[in-house]
Amino acid sequence: MSAPTTPRSASPLRPRLLGRSVVNLVVGVSVLYTLLPVLWLVLASSKNRDALFSSDILSLGDFSFVQNLKDLFAMDGGLYARWYGNSLLYAVLGAAIGALVSIACGYAFDKYRFAHKEKLFGLVLAAVMVPQTVLALPLYLMASGTGLVNTFWAVFVPVLFNPFGVYLGRIFSQGYVPDEVLEAARMDGAGELAAYFRVSLRMLGPGLVTVFLFQLTTIWNNFLLPMVMLSDQDLYPVSLGLYTWNSAASVSPEYYPAVIMGSLLAVVPLVLAFALLQRFWRSGLTAGAVK
Repeated sequence: MSAPTTPRSASPLRPRLLGRSVVNLVVGVSVLYTLLPVLWLVLASSKNRDALFSSDILSLGDFSFVQNLKDLFAMDGGLYARWYGNSLLYAVLGAAIGALVSIACGYAFDKYRFAHKEKLFGLVLAAVMVPQTVLALPLYLMASGTGLVNTFWAVFVPVLFNPFGVYLGRIFSQGYVPDEVLEAARMDGAGELAAYFRVSLRMLGPGLVTVFLFQLTTIWNNFLLPMVMLSDQDLYPVSLGLYTWNSAASVSPEYYPAVIMGSLLAVVPLVLAFALLQRFWRSGLTAGAVK
């Protein structure tokens, strides 16, 4: 007579539920860690200076969001609007051109054969690991030698090349552009440039958007390079401009509400970019991960 069998479905169920609970707890803590500073920034931007110094941020009184917004754009003759426009120009135009350059370089590394190809790509990978702080002084010396210090180009030109974007460009080219499609385009009489712009670049759309978002975030948050290169406040980006106001706030407290409101507005372009381009960004990251 055989012994009665015991159900085994309950034993793996507990570890599974425990693991799911731990994952949910970690995700919840991460969400709070991310959203609490943003929540504080939103609440603080709606308070006047007295409420900020009295730590009365959570109260419903002293609401002055509109007034803080007006004071921000009136501070120092409307200098914040100039900084905001500079940041948009640096980040959007620089990210667009940089993404096109990175994707084109990655495509060339993937589809073409040339001397010392892998060695050169190894240098690109090595450049990914070089901190930007190490490059600040050499870039300044190069800009000084060419007379570009304290100009728009001193900040704009260095951000156009991104080694990590080149690496992503090669990965996306391997995953999105089959060699058979290029051979078919060449057999139809298309040249290399025509095959790239008419066929390959369209297929690399998700990768282009992904690199663009990485570039946009990096350039928008760029602080050290403008601080080293620029001395004219009219050329400052938002990050450097808010830093100067925050430094001046210890002597002139009226800058504190402007810094907080300016920090809130500085987050808006990144949020909009990720929200509008999320579909392409997610598909691009998935393709890169699978490859």
